[in-house]
Amino acid sequence: MQEVLIKELPVEERPRERLMAYGAHALSNAELLAIVLRTGTKKQSVLNLAKSILIKTEGIKYLNETSINELIEVPGIGTSKAVQIMASIELGKRVSQSLVAKQNKIQTVITPEDCFNLLGNEMKYLKQEHFVVLSLNVKQQLIAKDIVFIGALNMSLVHPREVFRTAVKRMADSIICVHNHPSGDVTPSLPDIMMTKQLVEASLMMDIPLLDHVIIGGNDYSSLKAYGHM
Repeated sequence: MQEVLIKELPVEERPRERLMAYGAHALSNAELLAIVLRTGTKKQSVLNLAKSILIKTEGIKYLNETSINELIEVPGIGTSKAVQIMASIELGKRVSQSLVAKQNKIQTVITPEDCFNLLGNEMKYLKQEHFVVLSLNVKQQLIAKDIVFIGALNMSLVHPREVFRTAVKRMADSIICVHNHPSGDVTPSLPDIMMTKQLVEASLMMDIPLLDHVIIGGNDYSSLKAYGHM
């Protein structure tokens, strides 16, 4: 099968040249993937091949969960290209993990943005809801972050006693609760609001202030405190 090289595309359509001229951030997901693939096939250009992969994986969001065998099912993708993609995905994960490690060195957590900077990279692509307690000292410096629940959140499952048991264990002076919305919509739901009100009541009883409850979804976040629910 004859391959279509990127260099055979019109200059204005060549992803590598566009990256060099405008930067990687200016390229679409398909263009970035096309650079990894390098070549298309006789029947489709490398850009169309990249788009076929993104259709197969339902977009970039689930590409990191795709197996080599699933990639090979895409017409035009053999073992070599599948391995290239998997290697690129793993490299991206390692870069992301290094950024998370760097962000975890942030000591002071005050604003919802601080929470997003601390947890955004590791929470925004999760398929299940994760509920995290950030334990802070008197200066609002991070003592620990603990996942207290994974799954569909409601008060029958995420109980205040679990949250404050963690806070007491960490000897926290205050806490911030953070959870993610896999849908990407960071608007607080009714269960989120009800949960927050119960957590606030428990915080008064335990004398461990709940400073905020932050929701992360995709590249966005919201604050129950900012919404007036605390």
